[in-house]
Amino acid sequence: MISPTDVYHVVAATIPLYVAMILAYISVKWWQFFTPDQCSGINKFVAKFSIPLLSFQVISANNPYKMNLKLILSDFLQKLFAFVALTAITRISSRGGLNWTITGLSLSTLPNTLILGIPLLKAMYGEEAAGNLAQIVVLQSIIWYNILLFLFEFNAVKSASVSPSSETTEDMEAPHEAQSKEEVEEARTRTPRKIKTMLILLTVGRKLMSNPNTHATVIGLIWAVIRFRWNIKLPEIANQSIIILSNGGLGMAMFSLGLFMASRTRIIACGTRLAILAMAMKFIIGPALMAGASYAVGLSGTILRVAIVQAALPQGIVPFVFSKEYNIHPDILSTGVIFGLLIALPIALTYYCLLAL
Repeated sequence: MISPTDVYHVVAATIPLYVAMILAYISVKWWQFFTPDQCSGINKFVAKFSIPLLSFQVISANNPYKMNLKLILSDFLQKLFAFVALTAITRISSRGGLNWTITGLSLSTLPNTLILGIPLLKAMYGEEAAGNLAQIVVLQSIIWYNILLFLFEFNAVKSASVSPSSETTEDMEAPHEAQSKEEVEEARTRTPRKIKTMLILLTVGRKLMSNPNTHATVIGLIWAVIRFRWNIKLPEIANQSIIILSNGGLGMAMFSLGLFMASRTRIIACGTRLAILAMAMKFIIGPALMAGASYAVGLSGTILRVAIVQAALPQGIVPFVFSKEYNIHPDILSTGVIFGLLIALPIALTYYCLLAL
């Protein structure tokens, strides 16, 4: 059972995040230390430096040769189920489109596992549970944050006008003399669409290749393979250089969240209705999807409980930083982070007790 000391450790991990957020809030709202451009620059620093280095540190510290494949598969299926369901809902409702799919995926399936999850799950289920949770953190950093970036970039490019040159279009649209009129019409409608899609994907690919987070995850994975295969350590100078910048990553992300809150007229920036929906997606839909995915791959016992409880952790701060950078529903994600952290402990304890029945 969780002791008062364990609860203290979880609270001690949470409070400093709120300190950073509150300081940022009053520095703009009351003291007016930062201009909007400076606030944007701080968020960009977090997105381009702190988070990539934090991703590298987390990935390179994990042993890729000792991964729990069933846990990884269940986490993958949970996010896949969420993505398919959200895409279907947005298509049926014809509202929100890709923007809402990205936001919903972030809310329901990307928990704040690094700060709260590891001490909390360690208190609940022991040291092994903390190790299993670390593997989910690594999977998020390698796969899901990069998929989010891909979706953000894809959405940004698709808003932008991408049109092939008329010369290329005419060459590719020119039908063969033997083609029927129907085939000509089909070629004319299909070919420009294919060209546009190809150009969009190429543009998105180029942007992702220049994104520091992509480089950090790839390099981190390569270094982890080398490190745990031959037991090699980074030189202390390089290690400390990474630690100095990465350790402040989450604090700076919360600071950026506080700056964003100060720029809004209300603390609940997205409104009460959307805030309730965000909480429901995070604390009900997310764990339900993880439970279904875990049963599908055959998880049982303690590892099943770990999978479900970690899915009930509050919204991660990293998706907010990305959403602010691309300006896709940062108000909803900021609300998810702020209030998710406040109710995280009682929600996690509720799931812990229910799963113990």
